[in-house]
Amino acid sequence: MVQTMYMQNRPTVPRRPWPTRLLSVASAAALSLALISGAALALPSEGDRAPNARLEDADGRELQMKALRGKPILIVYEDKDSATQNQAFKDALAKLAKGDRYRRAIALAAIADVSSYDFWPVKGFVKDAIREESRKVGATIYCDWDGTFRETYRLRRGISNVILVGKNGQVLFAAEGKLKPEAQGRVLDLLRKEVEG
Repeated sequence: MVQTMYMQNRPTVPRRPWPTRLLSVASAAALSLALISGAALALPSEGDRAPNARLEDADGRELQMKALRGKPILIVYEDKDSATQNQAFKDALAKLAKGDRYRRAIALAAIADVSSYDFWPVKGFVKDAIREESRKVGATIYCDWDGTFRETYRLRRGISNVILVGKNGQVLFAAEGKLKPEAQGRVLDLLRKEVEG
């Protein structure tokens, strides 16, 4: 009898129709997925140990990032749509690299995200274009054919990414998108400190 009275006096809460409940669950799931994905795509933090990753040039010669340790490594990761995003920074870097001291002391890892072109016959045309661009800029451009480098370093597609790794293998700087002048200056200063001690 007490239970019956309790049930009769309990306020009724209207139940939402099932499509609304389903939409709420789907929205919560989408939000959770977005938060997890956002965390997964966070750039390496300053002070993190830079992970190893494998790349190859347009002729298939392999490069392991760990082989560059002992020198400061400047990683510039772009695709064809974001290649001009940090042109001002790359121009300033080219001026700095005119001296042989910096050219020998810095490991430049210019990396093209070509994962959208990893199929025949397009891959051959892309390799030719990468070879030509490497000749123009006077530096080897490495290819990320399957997106493994991008995933290992947690980089976003379609945007310019700049990462500086110190001689000790720790990340000194990491940013995505167009670098503001103060960020450009900071990277160049960090490079100078790494080279000149």
